[in-house]
Amino acid sequence: MNAHAKHTADATTVEESLAIQQANAAFDSKAATDLAMQNTLLTPRFYTTDFDEMDAINVEPVRKDWDKLIGQMKADPNKGHFKKNADWDQIDWEGMDPALKAEFLDFLVSSCTAEFSGCVLYKEMKRRGNNKDICELFALMSRDEARHAGFINDALREAGVAVNLGFLTREKKYTYFRPKFIYYATYLSEKIGYARYITIYRHLEANPEQRFHPIFKWFKEWCNDEFSHGEAFALLMRTDPKLTQSFTNKLWIRFFLTAVYSTMWVRDHARPEFHKALGVDIDWYDQEVFRKTSTIARQVFPLELDIDHPRWLPNLRRMNDAFLAMDRAKKRGGLGGLLGRAAAGTKAAMAFVALYTIPVVKNEVPAQVRLEPSY
Repeated sequence: MNAHAKHTADATTVEESLAIQQANAAFDSKAATDLAMQNTLLTPRFYTTDFDEMDAINVEPVRKDWDKLIGQMKADPNKGHFKKNADWDQIDWEGMDPALKAEFLDFLVSSCTAEFSGCVLYKEMKRRGNNKDICELFALMSRDEARHAGFINDALREAGVAVNLGFLTREKKYTYFRPKFIYYATYLSEKIGYARYITIYRHLEANPEQRFHPIFKWFKEWCNDEFSHGEAFALLMRTDPKLTQSFTNKLWIRFFLTAVYSTMWVRDHARPEFHKALGVDIDWYDQEVFRKTSTIARQVFPLELDIDHPRWLPNLRRMNDAFLAMDRAKKRGGLGGLLGRAAAGTKAAMAFVALYTIPVVKNEVPAQVRLEPSY
């Protein structure tokens, strides 16, 4: 690529960032794009929603906090940050342990797809809406997510693989979610992203010898973007008390908490070499991320999952065992494989029900919704 060419880190709009990404697409890899195209229970999805309903949101009940957050995002403290500089160490991809390389590339492709999924959803809201407040927010968030995806793709390109994001936009299947489900799922995804990245960042800050790739040095600013995006969804949910206080919606919040936490558990346990290289015990790491996320989510959710309950860890492990059995059955193929997948799917569903029915911890939502990163 031309040394003087523009970089996604410096783009001030999502459109500019995507044009730069498309110019680089000639270098992108079919294998990485194919991996990003997969639609399974564990892979990041692309979402669409009722944009008219979102356009009708009135942010006046949270106006003071809203204007402050938008002001922080417009100040754009991370402009120019997400690109390689003198702190970027050269990596010997060929010399990397093959199992670690496979898991790390899977982590990067999955992270790139998740970031880009947010970018696509937010960009569409900005394009389709007429509500000045909502369009401004989603323009800013899509800008950030495009930068993150572009930065991860730079790291992938160095390894000889990268995701063709333009192809993904056109070809990946979209899942329809009602706006309130978008709020719950995306709020949790942004806050859990913050908790994941800051936990790894702090661990590597204390143990720099375990930082096997330079991208981890950028995690602090990255997770602060995730945090502010989560703040935006917390404010959106506060515009309508029913979203978090009605009986039905409390059941949905419980469902999304259980689904997001258990998916993370299974996904992380599929990458043992990645976590071993970081020097992190997966059980400890996931519980630490759940703990941070649960503490943060008290700002808006009236309940949290009891992650210290005696049924919690055993049923997460049952869920993981069921997914491993599903993978083995899929590889086996034929009728036996089909029956094996059905049996494993039933076991996974039973584990999910066992997790969902653990009594929740009730939370009195504070009057003040806004938080600042504190970990």
